[in-house]
Amino acid sequence: MIIMIAAVAENNALGKNNDLLWHLPNDFKRFKAVTSGHYIIMGRKTFESFPKPLPNRTHVIITRQKDFQYEGCIVVDSIQKAIEVCPKNETIFVIGGGEIYTQSMAFADQLDITRVHHSFEADVYFPEINPEIWDLTSETFNTKDEKHLFDYTFQTFVRKK
Repeated sequence: MIIMIAAVAENNALGKNNDLLWHLPNDFKRFKAVTSGHYIIMGRKTFESFPKPLPNRTHVIITRQKDFQYEGCIVVDSIQKAIEVCPKNETIFVIGGGEIYTQSMAFADQLDITRVHHSFEADVYFPEINPEIWDLTSETFNTKDEKHLFDYTFQTFVRKK
């Protein structure tokens, strides 16, 4: 199963200047809980936005840079190759960025979206979720509080059969 996981604003904004646009501790906790122990596929820029590799996950990095390597990570040059290096009966998470999400949309079985209820100026956006292809199967609304500046909803979309 291939799951795309992302925090996405109302206007599909993901980030700006290789950084997130908001800080939602509950979203970070959810991301860690669901991706731990799994393969995570990402673009090089997303990988380089981390201070270090995320613990307890196998990193698969997609890049066009022929000489890019990082100890303990698998480096490939396409989404197809990234999927191929992952075990066949393993849940795989695609974690960004924007170009990788766009390339992965055709391969994904599920979308785990944290919908941030605000619009932002950004330079990276999540692709449109086509309701003819995706069914919204669950959503949990969360109200902003002292640690979360915006209301947000955890949403799960499953590809229609």
